[in-house]
Amino acid sequence: MIEERSYRLLFPSELEQHMLVVGETDLAICLPKNIWNEAVEKGLRDKIIEHRQYLQDFIVEYPQFAASHQPLEVPLAAPPVVQKMAAAAKAAGVGPMAAVAGYFSQLAGEYLNRLPGCSEIIAENGGDIFIASTQERIIGVYAGKENPFTGKIAVRLAAELFPCGVCTSSGTVGSSFSYGVADAAMIVAPDTALADAVATAAANLVKDGDCVAAACNYAMSIPTVQAALIVCGDQLAAAGQLELVQI
Repeated sequence: MIEERSYRLLFPSELEQHMLVVGETDLAICLPKNIWNEAVEKGLRDKIIEHRQYLQDFIVEYPQFAASHQPLEVPLAAPPVVQKMAAAAKAAGVGPMAAVAGYFSQLAGEYLNRLPGCSEIIAENGGDIFIASTQERIIGVYAGKENPFTGKIAVRLAAELFPCGVCTSSGTVGSSFSYGVADAAMIVAPDTALADAVATAAANLVKDGDCVAAACNYAMSIPTVQAALIVCGDQLAAAGQLELVQI
């Protein structure tokens, strides 16, 4: 069952928004006008189906890949989706499925980014976002309806960071499993699968509001991570190449 995602109403108005759902991959795609058509939709759908099938076939043979909460070594002959998820999980210290949503966000975004005239792309999959843009972008922070920062702050990312992934994990919002109680752990990294995995790892470390700085520092210690923002209750820590702004 696909969850309602009301935040999609806040995507940039200058871009067209399109939806594409393939199994658990629930994409909201923003791109310039007159790019999206039946051929583009079919090509992207086929690409996602292909990679989902690679992943599903691998899990049939290696079911621990879907169940483990720890990094796993995978065979050299494993398909690219498996290799990339496993590498992200190893870097972050979490199970490989922590990278799955980010992987498919980037897969969609890079497919669209190769189309002529498609330089502005936001591909969002359950809160995990791939962004390609020639201008700065402001991303709101959602930490739950009751959190004092929700609807009050956002992060500004400079155009020089793109393309990149912006992924958020939580122990209090949504149905994803977490060992922690972070209201939001937002990570920015060039690789969206890595950003997804590190967001999970950082959220796992937050046991109370006193842990936000340590979780933020851990995230920033992982190579190629560009920025991190951690929220728990009324406590917030942020570091790296982002600017906090009021909204």
